[in-house]
Order: sequence, then C-alpha cells, then structure tokens
Amino acid sequence: MVKHQPLQVYERQLCLSCITGIYGCRWKRYQRSHDDTTKWELLWSLILLFTFCLLLVWFYFWWEAHNDYNEFNWFLYNRSGEWSDGTVPILATTAAGFTYIAFLMVLALCHIALGQQLNLHWLHKIGVTVALLTTVVGVISINQTWGQEWDVIPISLQATGPFLHIGALAAVTTLSWIVAGQVARTEKNMFQAVVMLLYLSVLLGLYLVPLYISSPCIMDPSTLKPRPNVIGHQGAPMLAPENTLWSFQRALQMNTTGLEADVAISVDGVPFLMHDHTLRRTTDIEEIFPDRQMDDASFFNWTDLQQLNAGQWFLKDDPFWTVRTLSLQEKDLIANQSVCSLEQLLKLASYHNSTVVFRLRRPPPEHPCYDSWINDTLQAVQQSGVPQSLVMWTPDEQRAQVRQLAPGLIQTSVEKLSPQSLEEYGISRLLLRYNQASTQEIRNFTHSDINLTLYTVNEPWLYSVLWCSDVSSVSSEAPQILKKVPYPVWLMSPDEYRLMWVSADLVSFAVVIGIFIFQKYRMSGMRSYNPEQIMLSAAVRRSSRDINVMKEKLIFSGQPQ
Repeated sequence: MVKHQPLQVYERQLCLSCITGIYGCRWKRYQRSHDDTTKWELLWSLILLFTFCLLLVWFYFWWEAHNDYNEFNWFLYNRSGEWSDGTVPILATTAAGFTYIAFLMVLALCHIALGQQLNLHWLHKIGVTVALLTTVVGVISINQTWGQEWDVIPISLQATGPFLHIGALAAVTTLSWIVAGQVARTEKNMFQAVVMLLYLSVLLGLYLVPLYISSPCIMDPSTLKPRPNVIGHQGAPMLAPENTLWSFQRALQMNTTGLEADVAISVDGVPFLMHDHTLRRTTDIEEIFPDRQMDDASFFNWTDLQQLNAGQWFLKDDPFWTVRTLSLQEKDLIANQSVCSLEQLLKLASYHNSTVVFRLRRPPPEHPCYDSWINDTLQAVQQSGVPQSLVMWTPDEQRAQVRQLAPGLIQTSVEKLSPQSLEEYGISRLLLRYNQASTQEIRNFTHSDINLTLYTVNEPWLYSVLWCSDVSSVSSEAPQILKKVPYPVWLMSPDEYRLMWVSADLVSFAVVIGIFIFQKYRMSGMRSYNPEQIMLSAAVRRSSRDINVMKEKLIFSGQPQ
C-alpha cells in the first residue's frame, strides 16, 4: 500500500525566532501569525511609542542639563540636609529605561517589516508601564522643584537643532522602507491612503523644519565678537573647595578676568565667603562645634570661623569627581584651606588686577549687623585697598548712599530690568542666569552699553551659543574647560546652512522615491508577503540535493493483508 504524505522542510530562522520570541515570547513557528494586529495590541504599540518619545525628551533634558548638575545637587542638599550626587541614579535609570524601550521599538519595527503580528508579552507591558509612570513622576517632580531648568531644552536646540534635524531626517528616511513595504503589501486602499498621508506629512514637516530653526551660530563669521570674558564662579570649584583662597588662585591660573563669591557677615561684622546658610557642608563644624552645626553661619564670630577647616570636605565628598586628577601637593593645599574673608579675596583680586563680583546675603533680623550690613561690607571693601573700578556692587539696598561714599564702584544689578531703567538708576552691569536673557535681549543690552554677565556657564556648547549672541562675559564653575574653547564649537554662514539643509532634503527625497519604487517592484506579483515562504524558496534554490523538497514524497510501508 502506498501512502502519500506531504513533507515540508523549513530552514531554521534564528533571527525571526529571536525577534518574535524576545518581543512576544513566540519562539515556535506555529505561534507566529501574519494576521492583522488586534486593536488591543495596537493600543499597546501606541503606548510604547509614546513612552519612547517621552523618554527621548527626558534623556535629552538630562544630557543637556549637565551644565547645571551642581545646582541640582545643591537643591537636593537643601531638602535632605545630606550632600550626594543625585544625578547618578537619575542618569543610570534614565539610560537603562531608554535603552530598554528603544530596544522594544526596534523589535516592533522589525515585526512590521517582516509582516508579523504584534503581540507584546505581558512582562514587557509591565516594563513599559513602569518606565512610563516613572518618567511621568520624574517630569512632575522636576517641574515642581527645578522648573526653570526646562529652559535648557530650547536653549540647547540653538546648538544642536541643525544636527538633530539631519539625524531625524535620516531616521524618517530609513523608515520609508517599512512604510513602502506596508503600502505595497496591503490590499486595503483606505489603509494605504492613511499610511501614506501620515508618513508624507511627517516627511514634509521635517523638510520645512529648518525654516523655524534659529541659532545665533548661523551668522557671518566675520561679525563674530571677541571671546567673552570668563569669571570664576566661587573660584574654580571643580578643582578646589568653593569660596576658598586656593579656589580663586586656581581660577586666576585659568585666565579668568574676574572672580565671583557669596558673602555673609559674621556676628562681629567681618564679611566672609560662604554660599550656604550653615557651615555643615563646606567645613568641619561637626568636629569643632558639634552643638552649633545647625546655626546660621552669620552667628559665628571671625575667630571661631578661622578655626574651621574649609577644604577636607572637598577631598572627602569629591563633588565634581575631580579629586583623582589632583596631585599630592594640590591635595595638601586643599586639606589646609580655611574660611576666606572678603578682604582676603579683594586683596588677591587687586594684586592680579581682576574684577570681583559678590552676592551679599543680609543677616537675620536678630543679628547685630542686621542694620549695618551694607556699611560693614563697604568698609571692608575700602580697607582692602582694591581699586573701586574692580568691584561690582550688587546689593540694591542703599545703593544711592553707596554711590555717594564709593562712586568708583561698578553698580551691578541682579534683577532683570530694561536698558532704559538700568541707565536711569545709574547701573552699568547686569548679572543674570543664562536662561533669563534671549539672544535678542543680549544684543539689545550690548547695543545699550550694558555689560551683561550670565551665569552659570560650564559647557562649551552653551558658551559658544552665548558667544555668538554677543554676550560680554560669563560666570563659570569650570574655567578650566572654557579655557580650551578658543572659538565657538561650530559656526556657519546662512548660505552654508541653507546648502546643507537643501542638500539633505534632496538626498532624502531621492532615497524615499527610490525605496518606494523598489518595494513596489519587489512586491509585485505577490498576493501576500510571507517571509517564511521566501526563505524556504531561497533554501530550495541554494541546495541541489534538496531538489525534491516541497514535493510529495512517496513513503512505502508494508501492510499485512
């Protein structure tokens, strides 16, 4: 008796098995399907896409916020009372979450390209949900505690926008392979129209985005102003303990033209340098005066302050991860730093002919110098012997009286006012955070002969953007980094940018047209696209000894009659 048994031999498809297995735990051939994706799975695909976009923005935010990591850590310190680098766990979780979601997105696109049904495994659905909720909570938290930092995104786009546009254009152009395959494969006219409309809308939008990209670095290079001066914010706090004499000396070694400090007044009327309200973070007060570690720094007299060590904390906490780069001699100098007085700073600045700007904090109402704080500080300035033309005076209180007693001081405001108001008040300089002045406002201040200083500028890209915006000076915690920026990171003329933009659009358009034509030709004659069938046919053609594969094979078996 002869039995006819159809026999099919399939080539192992390890890549396809991994794609469907990792994404939806469909490792076996019979588990896979070419049917349309269910509405429930389409919803999860949209959730995955939204999570990816949100994480992309979140990741970009933290990447560009590197300029202000120290500011963020200080905010955390004010809330917790303990100093730690809070950016490390945030960056680690953000990078891990983004990598995971991006990997799932790639697998989903592979499913679409291969015509496989989307079926995200329930474990991945939990992972996507956790990533989404965690990111949403992070966004809300930052919005409530550090909302001003969101401005770093539009500011950074002035430096990265032209290049992000090229990257986005390359990604969308690459997606045309999948879109063209879907359009050529489907027999539903409505589906084809919707997919084409969405894709072409996105593509057209990207082609026109450069019309709305604005960057001060797109300018005629011949009109570039001189390099902005760099002021050492708290000296060089990445190389030495902030607000110490050695920190300011290190800043001067980095070719800074000015020094910036935070000033408080001791109980006996001596102005000294201290950023925090207490001495816990930057001194060894826990060992010297353990019962007074929570007291306001201004309630200590100068004699007590001189007993404190202001450098050992830097070696212990390593706030900028730079201690390992220091020599033994530098570590010895740092370990012996003490609290610095304003007079010591002014004498150092006078010796080096360097400008000094300080923020003066008024002591509490019960402080004996609560009413005399301006006079005490002005007296310290005069006793130091520093030329008044080197001192930028920022307090608004009793400014008219100060101008009479010390007319040579550079009157500086830390409040954003119009150029006309500044001129009316006799103020010639302005000190603002870098996000408080747009490019146009910076140029308006420059044209009005108002010397604008923006803080805190640590990253070369930000320094370059402000340089191209015609800012006159910046205050930086990283003068050693800005010292290595002799020219803007990038600078191109408007004609060069238009050439780059149009060329990229034309190349993208040509590639997209070519891909659609190729996919239409490739899919012609196929009623449905089955990657397994194609791979099977390829396997049959490759092996001559398998020439009878996919044909009926006669199987003879003897049967008792």
